[in-house]
Amino acid sequence: MNIADWEAQIKWLFTLSIPVACIAWSVTHEEILKEPRDYCIKLSKEGKGIIKRKFFYLFTCEYCFSHYVTIFILFLSEFKLLFNDWRGYLISGFSIVWVANIYMALFSLIRFGIKKEKIEISVKEEELKNINSNS
Repeated sequence: MNIADWEAQIKWLFTLSIPVACIAWSVTHEEILKEPRDYCIKLSKEGKGIIKRKFFYLFTCEYCFSHYVTIFILFLSEFKLLFNDWRGYLISGFSIVWVANIYMALFSLIRFGIKKEKIEISVKEEELKNINSNS
């Protein structure tokens, strides 16, 4: 494998990880899918049988769900990393999951920081209102 092929594969790895992260995060965290996720959470805790509980748990855990999204993305893209056979799929699959989970962790940190700043601003605004109303 020459250096140009290696560079192209790394670019594909980081690019294909973006939709995996986006889909996995949206399904497991975003408000738009809250009701189905709440249903899955309930069945993952109260379902009869371990297989049923584990199946529904997959839709509540971004790490777990990212594996299945990765399989779908690999099916669509036929992306293989390092090898041109089944080993390339295996390596690319775990690599995409790893990069996608780094993306999700970074997104979570950024989102937490923004939420923290909004709360701090709200507290300061409330303190100013109280100071102004007492004056």
